Amino acid sequence: MASQNTAPAPMPGMQGGQAVAFRISGDKAFFFGCGFYGAQDTLCDDAGRHYFRDCYIEGSIDFIFGNGRSLYKDCELHSTARRFGSVAAHGRQGPCERTGFAFVNCRVTGTGMLYAGRAMGQYSRIVYAYTYFDNVIAPGGWDDWDHNSNKSITAFFGMYRNWGPGADAVHGVPWARELDYFTARPFLGKSFVNGFHWLTPDV
Repeated sequence: MASQNTAPAPMPGMQGGQAVAFRISGDKAFFFGCGFYGAQDTLCDDAGRHYFRDCYIEGSIDFIFGNGRSLYKDCELHSTARRFGSVAAHGRQGPCERTGFAFVNCRVTGTGMLYAGRAMGQYSRIVYAYTYFDNVIAPGGWDDWDHNSNKSITAFFGMYRNWGPGADAVHGVPWARELDYFTARPFLGKSFVNGFHWLTPDV
């Protein structure tokens, strides 16, 4: 399956230029070998538990966004940003929400300078583990969306055993967390999305 929105990429900061290629709001959805192509806001991972495996996701600004609880495994996240952009923007609003984006064994490639993630919600949660970062990560690595409290308390931006020429930049702010195995483990497998209850053992 491939979904594409051919609207041109907006300039950074431009209002009204978003062009979603695909939106998922249902619970317990599995995507295997799918392609999602767009610019700003390509994939709206809106709500529910989702598992993306061996998928290709392309865009410029916040090209994965929403408040889903989703595991992205073995996916390529490809930027088409001209000047700067961002891979993921997560919208978690409160500490009791169990949502978040976990990127495991993925590849971040493309053009432009990128944030690995942005805090679309006050309690945004994004984790990268075993992920390759090309030399496209902007200094600082993350954007707190001007939520000052995110820098010390509420947002959860985690990294675990990432690699590649851009990996050091992902550690560029003091309020992003270098995880150990025990804190990273809940994000590394299907259990993050309760997958053992609804996914077959071979996925």
